[in-house]
Amino acid sequence: MQYTTRTSDMVLPDSLIGPYPFKLTRDRVTVEEAPPTFLDPKHPLLNTPNTITAADFDGWVQERGLYFASDFGTNYTPLIAWNDPGEEPLNGALIVTDHGKGRFIYTGISFFRQLPAGVPGAYRLLANFIAGALRPRRSVSTRWVDAQALAVRFHP
Repeated sequence: MQYTTRTSDMVLPDSLIGPYPFKLTRDRVTVEEAPPTFLDPKHPLLNTPNTITAADFDGWVQERGLYFASDFGTNYTPLIAWNDPGEEPLNGALIVTDHGKGRFIYTGISFFRQLPAGVPGAYRLLANFIAGALRPRRSVSTRWVDAQALAVRFHP
């Protein structure tokens, strides 16, 4: 966690460690057509640089995700919930918290199946995870200027 405290973002797909406690479960959503519920639709991870919609989950293969987080408390913001038919929604598929100068992201989303299958929405969501320079909360240094980040800030 010192990485996020001192530098930037960290994405850990199957971590047992976060800056605040949470538990990993064996919970999964196996119906690949299960509709997402966006729990914080205005969150930057769902909007920068790509606005993520339900259509981004079209063409998903095998399952939505597995090993979802639980018992994560208020330090984390859950962003997406899913459920198989007849089951309660699981809101631990994607949780995030700001930490130091960066952001900690935990996801149980099955990127390991979607990326090799070429699912466009998986690439769009992953691009949002790694687009840390585009975050509004990061200031622009006078010694280092990211032109793309400035363009996004001034020309939405």
